[in-house]
Amino acid sequence: MPDMITDPDDFFTKGCGRCERFATPDCSTRRWIDGLNDLRRICLDMGLTEHVKWAHPVYMHADRNIALMGALRNDFRFTFMNGQLLKDPEGILKPAGPNSAVSNVLYLTDTADVAKYEPTIRAYLAELMDYAERGVKPPKIEREIALPDELIEALDDDPELAEAFDALTPGRQRSYAINLNGAKQAETRRNRIAKFRPKIIDGKGAMER
Repeated sequence: MPDMITDPDDFFTKGCGRCERFATPDCSTRRWIDGLNDLRRICLDMGLTEHVKWAHPVYMHADRNIALMGALRNDFRFTFMNGQLLKDPEGILKPAGPNSAVSNVLYLTDTADVAKYEPTIRAYLAELMDYAERGVKPPKIEREIALPDELIEALDDDPELAEAFDALTPGRQRSYAINLNGAKQAETRRNRIAKFRPKIIDGKGAMER
């Protein structure tokens, strides 16, 4: 398994480094590279700073994560961080998963679509940049399943983990809540979350192999 990237340029030339297709013609970024480069151009032109988090390009403003981009085999996507703040008058955003309460992802299946959506993307980025400058944060979402604070913090800090967790069935989500709530110490819960991360990404429950 290759090492995950730390340089943004690597994402646009080789991929994220999360699988064996890294730096090969079969990497998902190769199929969508023109669209990904267009998204990058828009972000940098808007004055956002470029970083790598969770092995993906993340764009920041006023010390706040604003957007993240990624590529899969069937689509490439642009996630607006704290997207629940967006009004989305164009109605172009969709949830990250079937269990997600927030519509904050723009799914793209044609590299030419970036140009079509560019004015809206710019408007949404500007809106989130304004919120970041003013310190406006989204309200906490009430969940039916009582999640421990450590897991909520991990989901807030890790968009990929949050997307995968939201896509889990309620039963699988509950399995993690039960397991973590059974630990008395916060440090134990954090250690379990770190060990559970690959399972969550793979769509499995806490007790599944």
